[in-house]
Amino acid sequence: MAIHWYQQLWPVIIPSVKSSLGLSDIQLGTLSSLRQFTTGPMMLPSGLVADFFRSKTAIILAIAFAFLGLSHFLVSTAQSFSWIIPCIMLMGVGHALWHPAAMGSLSLRFPDKRGSALATHGVGASIGDTIGPVAIGAVLLVLTWQSMLKLHLVPALIISFLLWKTLSASYAADQGTRPSIKSFLVDAKSMLQHRVVLVIVGVTTLTQMARLSIITFLPVYIQNDLQYSALGLGFFWGLLHIMGAVSQPVMGYLSDKFGRKPILLPSLALFSLLYFALSVASPGFQLILVIGSLGLFFYALGNITTAAMMDVAKDSVQSSTMGITSVITQTLSLPSPIIAGALVTHYGTSSAFIYAGSVTLLAALLLAVVSLPKPTHATPRFAG
Repeated sequence: MAIHWYQQLWPVIIPSVKSSLGLSDIQLGTLSSLRQFTTGPMMLPSGLVADFFRSKTAIILAIAFAFLGLSHFLVSTAQSFSWIIPCIMLMGVGHALWHPAAMGSLSLRFPDKRGSALATHGVGASIGDTIGPVAIGAVLLVLTWQSMLKLHLVPALIISFLLWKTLSASYAADQGTRPSIKSFLVDAKSMLQHRVVLVIVGVTTLTQMARLSIITFLPVYIQNDLQYSALGLGFFWGLLHIMGAVSQPVMGYLSDKFGRKPILLPSLALFSLLYFALSVASPGFQLILVIGSLGLFFYALGNITTAAMMDVAKDSVQSSTMGITSVITQTLSLPSPIIAGALVTHYGTSSAFIYAGSVTLLAALLLAVVSLPKPTHATPRFAG
């Protein structure tokens, strides 16, 4: 919940940053791409460390939070486009350290209920994604975005300390699970050659391209084009995530019971239609309905695609599966906010939503041509 609270800081302050620093749409898209650029490459070493040092998972998670607090503090000091670039890039480090270690750990402990475990983990994310934007938007009514970011340093450091102290004993039992370098490389190569993994990488890349476009330009559309306040933006941004708290455990359970594809394919098709609907929805009830419906899929699908890849990956590369594939998907999706920024410059903000719908529809078509294996039912592992 807390990690996603921090993750929502950037989308909610985007309009304020744009106005304060006088950024163009393409510059704004570039910042989102740079934030993504750091996250992607860092996922690989993060996943490797998490697999090789599972007994140190608590320390990895603690360092992730420390980076989150520090990076947001540095962003608050930026006074120009060139100054904010390295600060934005540092933001991605915390997210890259957190997700492979956290999700790889859950995948290993609940192999027979992998979809449900990752989806339940996602419920906490949805709560943070929902409460965070509303609270952040309310704070922005009385504080500048710079002051608000500075205030987030101390809580991050406190959470970092608590993670280290409270979880270290739980992961100490994983001391003997480290794979050899040779077996690790063999398992990683086998994973990357698997047809299912390659298709899921393609699907994830396309949905990530759409998500980056929405994260960058939906806040601008709501606050600048539709003239909602920062609190109004927080409401809509929270609405985009609140439905995920309901949909993620349901979709995770169904994907464990009936398979990943029967859940993913129709969801992707409907997801693309909702993006298209966003470009024509009127302010008020229609916009609330469309954004709330988008929230059913915005992050829930990511947990199921991750579970699909981990279904075919061996235990020795569970965290690295997310790390390796994230490097590929996030690198390939890097140009997306810049492309969306160019479209917005020439055709208006709604063109970013049409672009998102188009690439998501392409993801559905790609998934349609491959068969996904049934989830495995192994004995769950518990430690601590």
